[in-house]
Amino acid sequence: MDTADDAGVFALGDGRALVQTVDIFAPVVDSAYDWGRIAAANALSDIYAMGATPLTALQYIAWPRDDLSLDLASEVMVGGLDVMAAAGCTVLGGHSIDGPEPHYGFAVTGLTGPGGVKTNAGARPGNVLVLTKPLGSGIVSTAMKRGKCPEGLASDAIEMMASLNGPESAYAVAHQATAMTDVTGFGLLGHLQEMTRASGVGAVVHADSVPVLDGVRQLLSLGMWASGSGRNLAVMEDQIEIGVDRDVLKILVDAQTSGGLLIALPAPAVAPFMADLPSASAIGVITEDLSISVIP
Repeated sequence: MDTADDAGVFALGDGRALVQTVDIFAPVVDSAYDWGRIAAANALSDIYAMGATPLTALQYIAWPRDDLSLDLASEVMVGGLDVMAAAGCTVLGGHSIDGPEPHYGFAVTGLTGPGGVKTNAGARPGNVLVLTKPLGSGIVSTAMKRGKCPEGLASDAIEMMASLNGPESAYAVAHQATAMTDVTGFGLLGHLQEMTRASGVGAVVHADSVPVLDGVRQLLSLGMWASGSGRNLAVMEDQIEIGVDRDVLKILVDAQTSGGLLIALPAPAVAPFMADLPSASAIGVITEDLSISVIP
């Protein structure tokens, strides 16, 4: 709890450990099937962020059965189960309740190998920060809820949110990542701050190197901005050194759903990692100074 890490860890005593997490949330897209996919990918992401392999999951759904059809609930669950199957994670069962609003998610258990867990507390000065998915899903989700999102951008964001972080996690472990977390509700800068505080280090972020979904900046200019991201902005403005304009900063604190992994890598490991995963982006560096700076 002190380091705000992504999942709980229980050592088995033989070099391996169980890693456990739970994630439940309300709909973020209109499609029931896609919501299920995104919920599953989001729950699995915390396991991957610890460098673990998902083993089993328990499914949870709250459903207003008098207002929404049970067939629609089935579509949600099919989406979730499809992604769990793609991850090689066995869904053992679950629980359902009659609730006033739909909610869906999973409790997931994973397993680490002899190499142990990857926490957010191991970053060291000189490490390079790498991000594996573009930002902007919060802005896109807000635009979708308001009926203002172009169809192509919505489709791209949904596929990104439903994609698994498994290969990225495996590459990070193979290339001796020192620290890792996933980018979700606190935005990139919020989760980076958790990493730097846990590790006793600072960071410099090169904003121009941070990947952003095409079309997100245009949506932001139209006022597509969620209240949760606004709270992130209010917190981070007082705690970081800002060398970019406010719209850039808004993207860096945008609350993400099923975002990418933020990985601290030893500098010599960056080129081999990027060769394995060319879609990833090097976005900054870990420093001895305890502050976080954002520069162009």
